[in-house]
Amino acid sequence: MGAFFIARTDKQPNYSAMQQEEAEILALKALTYLAGVDEMMDRFAALSGMGPNDILERAQDPDMLAGVLDFFLFDEALLTEFCEAHEVNPEHPAQARMALPGGDLPHWT
Repeated sequence: MGAFFIARTDKQPNYSAMQQEEAEILALKALTYLAGVDEMMDRFAALSGMGPNDILERAQDPDMLAGVLDFFLFDEALLTEFCEAHEVNPEHPAQARMALPGGDLPHWT
């Protein structure tokens, strides 16, 4: 399944002014990373209620990509591994999440 989630783009995200497009690029990279970790991909599928085909079909859906980032943000170890593997500042996934649907909701914790 991992072969289907290769996020390719020549455009580098501008994280200082996170826009939805840059947030989607980062979320696609996270999804690609997730697809390469079978145990985590299975966990994401189980928690989301989506099968592999559903995930593939919705890979560019901003709502689904928001869910991918939520999944990473709730698992610090996974988030850290992803950020280190892709040389991403650990603050950027949270910034990206704010640029996607539902990201403007207040935090109550």
